[in-house]
Amino acid sequence: YKGVTSRNVVGGEQELCLQVGDTALTCSFSPSSYIHLKEATVEGIGQQEIIIPADSPLVQEIGATLREWAQIWHKLFVANKTSMFRSVQQMAYSLIEYRSQIVSGTLPKDDLVELKKKVTAKIDYGNRILGLDLVVRDEAGNTLDPDRTSTVSLFRAHETASRSVDDRIQEEKAGFCDLLMFTVHTYSLLMNLKNFVCNIGEDAELLMSLYDPDQSEFISENFLVRWDSMGMPKEIEKLNNLPALFTDLSSSDLMRQRLFLVCQIIRVGSMELKEGKKHTGGLRRPFGVAVMDITDIAHGKTDEDKQHFIPFQQQLIMSPLIPSRVIGENEPLTAVFNKVIATREVNHKGQGLFVTLKLLPGDLAQVRKDYPHFVDRSTAIVRKMGFPEIILPGNVRNDIYVTLLQGEFDRGKKKTPKNVEVILSVHDDEGKPMEKAIFPGAGYDGITEYKSVIYYQVKQPCWNETVKVTIPIEDVCRCHLRVMFRHRSSQDCEDKSEKPFGMAFVRLMRGDGTTLKDGRHELIVYKVDIKKAEDAKVYLTLPATWAEVEEKEKQTGKQFHHSGVIPVTKDSFQISTLTCSTKLTQNVDLLGLLNWRSNPEALDQILQRLMEVEGGEIVKFLQDTLDALFNIMMETSEKDTYDTLVFNALVFVITLIGDIKFQHFNPVLETYINKHFSATLAYMKLTRVLNYYVGHAEEPVLTERLYTALKALKYLFRFIVQSRVLYLRYQNVNSIKIVTAALLDLFFHSLFSVLLAKFIESIPDSQLVRQKLGCMYEGGKITLLHNYTYCRDVLLPLVTDQLSGQLDDHSSKPDHEACVQLLSTVLDSLDRKDVGPTRGHVQLIMERLLRRVNRTVIGMDRSSPLIGHYLACMTAILKQMDDMHYAHYISTFKTRQDIIDFLMETFIMFKDLMGNVFPTDWMVMNLVQMQVFLRAINQYSDVLNMYFLDQAHFQLQLWNNYFHLTVAFLTHKTLQLESFSQEKRNKILNKYGDMRKAIGFKIRDMWYNLGPHKMKFIPAMVGPILEVTLVPQPELRKATIPIFFDMMQCEHNFSPRRTFEKFENELITKLDQEVEGGRGDEQYKVLLEKTLLDHCRRHRYLSQSGEELALLLSSLLENLLAYRTITHDGSREHRMSCTVNVLNFYKEKKREDIYIRYLYKLRDLHLDYENYTEAAYTLLLHAELLEWSDKPCAPHLIPRDGEYMWNQQELKERLFHEIIGYLDKGKMWEKAIELGKQLAKMHESHMFDFLELSQLLKNQAEFYEKIMHAMRPQPEYFAVGYYGLGFPSFLRNKMFIYRGKEYEWLEDFSLKLLSQFPNAVRMTSTAPPGDNISNSPGQYIQCFTVKPVLTLPHRFKDKGVPEQILNYYRTNEVDQFQYSRPFRKGEKDPDNEFATMWIERTTYITAYRFPGILKWFEVKSVSVEEISPLANAIETMEMANEKLSNLVQQQACDQSLSINPLSMMLSGIVDPAVMGGFSNYEKAFFTDTYIQKHPEDHKRIEVLKHLIALQVPLLADGIRIHGEKATEQLKPLHNRLVTCFQDLREKVEKHYGVITLPSSLTEKKKSRVGSVVMPYILSSTLRRMSTVSTLSNASSGLSSSSVSSDGHSCNSSQESVPGFAHCFLYLPFLLSGLE
Repeated sequence: YKGVTSRNVVGGEQELCLQVGDTALTCSFSPSSYIHLKEATVEGIGQQEIIIPADSPLVQEIGATLREWAQIWHKLFVANKTSMFRSVQQMAYSLIEYRSQIVSGTLPKDDLVELKKKVTAKIDYGNRILGLDLVVRDEAGNTLDPDRTSTVSLFRAHETASRSVDDRIQEEKAGFCDLLMFTVHTYSLLMNLKNFVCNIGEDAELLMSLYDPDQSEFISENFLVRWDSMGMPKEIEKLNNLPALFTDLSSSDLMRQRLFLVCQIIRVGSMELKEGKKHTGGLRRPFGVAVMDITDIAHGKTDEDKQHFIPFQQQLIMSPLIPSRVIGENEPLTAVFNKVIATREVNHKGQGLFVTLKLLPGDLAQVRKDYPHFVDRSTAIVRKMGFPEIILPGNVRNDIYVTLLQGEFDRGKKKTPKNVEVILSVHDDEGKPMEKAIFPGAGYDGITEYKSVIYYQVKQPCWNETVKVTIPIEDVCRCHLRVMFRHRSSQDCEDKSEKPFGMAFVRLMRGDGTTLKDGRHELIVYKVDIKKAEDAKVYLTLPATWAEVEEKEKQTGKQFHHSGVIPVTKDSFQISTLTCSTKLTQNVDLLGLLNWRSNPEALDQILQRLMEVEGGEIVKFLQDTLDALFNIMMETSEKDTYDTLVFNALVFVITLIGDIKFQHFNPVLETYINKHFSATLAYMKLTRVLNYYVGHAEEPVLTERLYTALKALKYLFRFIVQSRVLYLRYQNVNSIKIVTAALLDLFFHSLFSVLLAKFIESIPDSQLVRQKLGCMYEGGKITLLHNYTYCRDVLLPLVTDQLSGQLDDHSSKPDHEACVQLLSTVLDSLDRKDVGPTRGHVQLIMERLLRRVNRTVIGMDRSSPLIGHYLACMTAILKQMDDMHYAHYISTFKTRQDIIDFLMETFIMFKDLMGNVFPTDWMVMNLVQMQVFLRAINQYSDVLNMYFLDQAHFQLQLWNNYFHLTVAFLTHKTLQLESFSQEKRNKILNKYGDMRKAIGFKIRDMWYNLGPHKMKFIPAMVGPILEVTLVPQPELRKATIPIFFDMMQCEHNFSPRRTFEKFENELITKLDQEVEGGRGDEQYKVLLEKTLLDHCRRHRYLSQSGEELALLLSSLLENLLAYRTITHDGSREHRMSCTVNVLNFYKEKKREDIYIRYLYKLRDLHLDYENYTEAAYTLLLHAELLEWSDKPCAPHLIPRDGEYMWNQQELKERLFHEIIGYLDKGKMWEKAIELGKQLAKMHESHMFDFLELSQLLKNQAEFYEKIMHAMRPQPEYFAVGYYGLGFPSFLRNKMFIYRGKEYEWLEDFSLKLLSQFPNAVRMTSTAPPGDNISNSPGQYIQCFTVKPVLTLPHRFKDKGVPEQILNYYRTNEVDQFQYSRPFRKGEKDPDNEFATMWIERTTYITAYRFPGILKWFEVKSVSVEEISPLANAIETMEMANEKLSNLVQQQACDQSLSINPLSMMLSGIVDPAVMGGFSNYEKAFFTDTYIQKHPEDHKRIEVLKHLIALQVPLLADGIRIHGEKATEQLKPLHNRLVTCFQDLREKVEKHYGVITLPSSLTEKKKSRVGSVVMPYILSSTLRRMSTVSTLSNASSGLSSSSVSSDGHSCNSSQESVPGFAHCFLYLPFLLSGLE
């Protein structure tokens, strides 16, 4: 037994872990609530054991399909493909429902057959739209077994199945979009009224119907619901469940532009609401309406499984005080609905209807059958007011819809218009009422008398009320409608005295027997003030409508005068009628045919006039029409009088059904023939007339009739055959005749074969070719399909001769279509199991036709519709050939060259045909083709070994073609099982096995058979063998990877230098291509390395070089696999990193061809992300491989997009121009100038192209100008560490320096970085992590900002260089970066924190300088040093002096600059109240205690003093400039600065001396155009060039004469350096970080 889980079971150590649907073999299993036992059979043992459930094949197929769909369903959900996801969900739910019905075992046989068709259609359709394989089936819907089906039959089944699915998809696109309904013509709409909320206070009626506002017409009859005054349904048991099914809806109904569900609410009570007891009750009064747009539901575009609210809109009495937008109660109902539909918002105040809606495919019978849980006996059936698209035989309907339209009534003696109530009833000729013949709405029984709605005091009321009149068909001819008109008073006492004031009537059937015409009828209103008015015998003698009066006037030519029996009123009244009857017709001619027995003398005229009847009327009465025609034929069987007329009428009807307008009635005709047709002798009469037409076709009168009959020939023969079958069944033919016929059968077929052969042979070869082939095709179907060997012996030589002649290479115009039709029939018959011995016949076909079929396929265009047929025939011939056939066929070739030619064309043909002819979803057909080709290849392998392996007859090209064919076979996508779902993989393995293993082992054996010829295939076969080894099949890999070692050994033995360079280079090249193409994996890398190492280490001469190659290949594979993996990753950085790793590998191995290919991949990546600088440096690597010479470029040096054959100088110049363009975009003008100078030198000194030189110099000039004036933000640099084993190998536990983009700050960069690794944790510490983090399985990212270390070019040393030039070198041409972290040593001094504040400075050195080919480089070395407080103070003072110096210089050169930055900096330095000045340094480092403890710092202390003294001349110059630029508002501040500076200067010069700066360092330089070039003075330059002199306090002091009150200084030549305030601005932050 096999257990199938019904719930998920989570197992412990000793338990099974099962999911729903998993299987387990068991003897006893508990708990029983989780496991259901099912019978199963077990095939095979051990790992080959297969459990086959005992379910029916269809149930198994549904399960397999659902499992396969489920995987795709999940992918659709992940990809957010909502529409397709819901489609698959809907189809899967349908299959689950179908499966449960099948498994239940309760379905009758007929229902099971129908359900099976639905299931297979659903599976086939779903597979196609999901791109899965086509399932081929027999006529019963069972999956075809290719082992038991002929190849030709299998091909035809694929064609049929594919065409069927295509047709369904086309219907789907062209018609309705619901997947369930692609073959349905009729639909039903299920509505369930859940509740009606409205404050009426009286009884109410709800009339619901379908409505088209664009045509202002009702589509369905009414669904009636009666509501009581308490707000509950009259039938309380139906509370919250009032279902109604709107049936017979056609696709054209549902596809209307707009479709609405409308409801009219009628109040039943007094004339006005809240009237007392004395007022008349039971009056039907209009109260309101509700509408809902259901267009989307009808189109299948919206969710049906939800409850909808339909707001209520009340009708009011119109008055001048009420706005016109309010709906009046006296408006026509259609106008009311249209107005509400046009109103977008309704103030419903929570009042309305709650309904659910669901669209169901099928008519009433089909819906009841398919959805019994939705539609039961309590469901009201609401019919369409019209016919469905198809009226099946036996579908009887007899409904007449009567609509009370409108009237106009004289007020008579009353002052106001009457309150008219219309009373409708049905009476017979005697005046007796027809009981319960009127149906106001579906859901309730009929009533005898219908009372209309009353409109209050309206002279021209418009009712638009529709009721259904249903009476027996036989009573229609004697019934009429009677309408009574009565005024209703609101006062009960007055109302009782009111009598009907008018009467009208109309007959349901006219005098000629036809039904009352559809449309409007204006009735004559008679008075009812005398007794005779209600006497039917009296009023039926009078005209009923004004149309009758007009007709009678036309007939008599006299004006109509009323007889005066019953007076006619001035009132008018209109109704409209619509007859929906399959038995009552409004056409006189059709009625004459249906009632032909009443007037047999006029049969000629009746049959003639039938062909003038409108088609729509005939198809409604199709069964009755056909019955009448065949009854005429049968009842006049003794004579031939009417046979021709009946035949012509029958052809007319059949042709009518064939018209595109009525083609959906084809199933009706089919049903009639199969189930209702009963004319046993009709075949005699039909064949007689048809033969007569054929025999007299030359007569002009009959030619057209014959042509029309031929168009109806299909169904004429259907009638003839069915008639003959019925006749034989009626005659009860005995078994003796059948046995006799069987005995005569053999003689007939033998004689027929001989005669057919003689007939064909008697016709010249070149004449009537198509006719001969067609004749043999039809004859073959008669004789070849039977178990008569003699017949085949006679006909097959004839067939092969004819086909051979037609398919011969020298045939001028072969009829390929007729040939393949005949050949397919022959091969199909020979492939059957019940046709006796066929070996000799197969041999005959093989000898005569195999080569010709092959060449026909080779020469045929791949787009030809016949190519598949010929390939199927070729496959069928090869499949039916056994080993002896192959051996015999090879022996038929006369010379060895003939064999070579045959094998060459076969190998090329096989390779070209594999998977390129049959569609990819024809899995079975493709696999059968591959299986047959595999067997043929194995047979031809023996031929190669036998004839072409020895030295004398070895054929290199033939063997080469063989190897390429076998490799193409092995790597063909049809056989790559790993790319298929588990279900498909299991199917293929169980049926065909893994054909790759068989062909792979054959390749291995054939390679080793080559012996000394192997060297001829190196290196050409390295790539193909690599493709074989990369196939992810473990056994295949183990068997074929040793071929690589054999190739190494072979080349080593035969090469003069005893190397295997050719093999190595080719393998590296091909490996790169294959891995990039998606092949290869980690397992392959490990197995390749292990296998090569094992073999090489055992070899005497290859142990070292072979091991090096094995490790080299392993390293290459690691890089290539990482590159391929990251290529599909969203991280551009990772893709670029892996690309650089690969190109570095190839650069090291000097494989310039592959190296350049990856360079351009990296360039393209940079350009995609606008990294123009990095793109330029990448391209520069290519340029560096070239020389400035006229040498031609090697092919691998030319870029992939280059078609022109460049020399090296031309290509290098072209590259330089491209690089300079990228550098310009990246604002790297310094590098662009450097390359431009190289180009200029070449043009000036070697090429002498001065025009190009002038352009280059212009570009350089432009770049120089951009350096000085263009805005160029400096990028930030970030250190990033990736820690943890969760990162890829190229990132794991490594640190990188990243170059940020313009204006990219740390937070933005961090967010971008973390988005690439959503599971990573950002570390808060900047210290290196411990082993617990580095070795953890997680991902940890460390990210912080680092500062590049300026490396100033030697030419700028000790020179005043403009800041614009220096800024470039601050962030470019750098490979060292620093990160400083403050910390404290020793005890904290509360009076002076500077003494114990140290700096830990970490320096990172990258592998390459920035900028480069990447925006990041790995850190290669890290060093850490501790900066003492004194050294830190020196650095701080240097930076402050540098900043002050350059700020003062800027202010001096540019008068337009704001003075505020200078004011702030000067205040921060000279005003002790701001930051305390440099007194903290004095307290910390200039004390005797510190000097005694740190004697080694003596020089540093002197440097610090020098830096303090250096600030004085800088400050003096700054205060001078400040005085010049200060406004009146800033004068107080300036005076304060002067005072504080005097004190500061005296103190500094007294203790630290006077500093003098040389004028050459700080002087302003002017360019030729007069602009000032402002140099930037570095702090180191300031310190080196300054001079210290120790002056007295008096001489060095700042007297009033040296700096005046307005700020002018005598030391005008001194230059300033960045301010001291810079240091102190950061001191609080640094100190706080240490606490």
